[in-house]
Amino acid sequence: MKRSYYSASVHRFLCDSDDAILGALTLNHPHELEFRQRNAWIDEIRLFRNLFQNEPSFQGHLFFEFSIPRMGKRADVVLLHRGIVLVLEFKVGEKQYTKYASDQALDYGLDLKNFHSGSHNKTIVPIVVATRAPAELAALEDQGGQLYAPLRANDQNLLEVISAVASQLATLVFDAIEWESAGYKPTPTIIEAAQALYRNHDVQDISRSDAGAINLTKTTQEIDTVIDGVKQTNRKAICFVTGVPGSGKTLAGLNIAIERQDAHKDEHAVFLSGNGPLVQVLREALVRDKVAAAEELGIKLTKKSARTEAQEFIQPIHHFRDEALRDPNPQPERVVVFDEAQRAWTKGKAVNFMRGRDKNSDFDMSEPEFLISVMDRHEGYAVIVCLVGGGQEINTGEAGLSEWFDALVNKYPGWDVYVSGQLKAHEYNHGEDLYAKIDPLRLTMIDNLHLAVSIRSFRAEKVSDCIKSILDRRDDEARQYVELLQNRYPIVITRNLESARRWLRTKARGTERYGIVASSGAYRLKPLGLNLKAQIDPVNWFLENDEDVRSSYYLEDVATEFDIQGLELDWVCLAWDGNLYPTKNDWVYRKFKGTKWQMINKEEDRLFLKNSYRVLLTRARQGMVIFIPEGSSDDPTRDATFYDPTYEYLQSLGLQVL
Repeated sequence: MKRSYYSASVHRFLCDSDDAILGALTLNHPHELEFRQRNAWIDEIRLFRNLFQNEPSFQGHLFFEFSIPRMGKRADVVLLHRGIVLVLEFKVGEKQYTKYASDQALDYGLDLKNFHSGSHNKTIVPIVVATRAPAELAALEDQGGQLYAPLRANDQNLLEVISAVASQLATLVFDAIEWESAGYKPTPTIIEAAQALYRNHDVQDISRSDAGAINLTKTTQEIDTVIDGVKQTNRKAICFVTGVPGSGKTLAGLNIAIERQDAHKDEHAVFLSGNGPLVQVLREALVRDKVAAAEELGIKLTKKSARTEAQEFIQPIHHFRDEALRDPNPQPERVVVFDEAQRAWTKGKAVNFMRGRDKNSDFDMSEPEFLISVMDRHEGYAVIVCLVGGGQEINTGEAGLSEWFDALVNKYPGWDVYVSGQLKAHEYNHGEDLYAKIDPLRLTMIDNLHLAVSIRSFRAEKVSDCIKSILDRRDDEARQYVELLQNRYPIVITRNLESARRWLRTKARGTERYGIVASSGAYRLKPLGLNLKAQIDPVNWFLENDEDVRSSYYLEDVATEFDIQGLELDWVCLAWDGNLYPTKNDWVYRKFKGTKWQMINKEEDRLFLKNSYRVLLTRARQGMVIFIPEGSSDDPTRDATFYDPTYEYLQSLGLQVL
């Protein structure tokens, strides 16, 4: 597989003319070529030609514009020399080395190390080349796994820097073409994936394709088949896409919405979510990325203009609902992707909310019934794609799937229903036989509508299974999972919050994001400086860099399950309060009200609390530290008996003590 715009040995590069190299780069560039990019390529070609002509014995292989799929970007140049992978990030004309450039170069190196099978056991050295910056010679610093901290060079001393690296790290030379074509299994964050898809990258370019996972391409193809089929027959259909935490449900939904928007504009496909933080973060991420991409090409694009487009593509379900209430006619959208459909409101919650806004409201439907009714207004075809996470309901009034099926059975018998075979599992149906409600002639089962393997935790696919076994108190099974994960996905425990913070800072490299999360009911973490009643701004927390005190990096503000559901971090500290702690075979469920803890007796509320910890414990892509406070003998609300059982239980499962 050709992953670069231009690939050649150093010898071949010197034989090719500048025009031939520039022509190859231009031919493979998929977008309109801007002068700034063209001039940068010319400068890079000339630099390498001068460098190699002055060193006739230099051996190696050059790749210009090498694809970094997870990030939807390309490294300027990758140079293979004496068994070393040198990742060069050029800043042509720059007079200084910026932290942004260093982070970018290191991120490219991390991407290769983590996701490119040809690079797993290779020595990787990123280099920032700011062509007009002062010369610097820095010592090599191993970041772990033979990946080194970015070095700095200018156009005069680049050869000197490369030679110094080779003299210290030279190893066995490997075949450049085999390395380039080695398997790539990228696992983007949902933010990275949304940005890449929005830039018209194919989902195959940014998702795994190994045989161990039911990949997103297959799921997309199945949904495309359903949509195309109902269009041809003028029918209406609803698809339920299920998946374990981190399996890529939201990514699949975004891909469907973007793909259908581009190729089938008559459908006006839209991505809807009731998850406010997810909508805010994804919208802002798309806006910032689009403005930055335009700036790189020398195009002036205002945030206001970019924001209008992003807002049309990703919408809060409540805005869609309000517009449909205002206008009783069919809405433009014929294909609607609804994220976290299990969190749609029950009739009671929806009615109370509407009456709270308008005392004269005659609204009398659950959210699922209303959404189906809006799409049912269309003459001809309409499709709803419901993305469903098992055990993800975390708040009172979230309907699960029963309201969807009740509406389909009682009000909309003409709709076809497509499901994976997973809705028999308790975390999806909560004891109800959902399939029995539907006429078998209307029901179609498609295995590929279920995403069974977590791709969020790319270091280990069984994290969600491990967390499920812990929360379900299948202790022997949990111990087996912990043992399986320990070498690839660290989960450690500590009684010291500062130790947890240090662990996160030590583990993270480049722009890998880390932060502290806790249950929304963890009010007795406040004496430790973690105030759960102080709400975060999710846009700042998830998107700002490590120089911004509002970002997750500062480890001051805490995200709850409501802030982080559907999103993720690379490294997580979960602060575990006394609202959930183990007995011999089960859990004690509590809430803090007024001045004391109260027992939670209602089964539904217990489920919400357990699910909140399920969400929090499955947010980390690469590893997690769990902080359990010591408790305090001077504070009856923080007695040690509320915390020690959790620490002892997790330790008994084999979790390493920090």
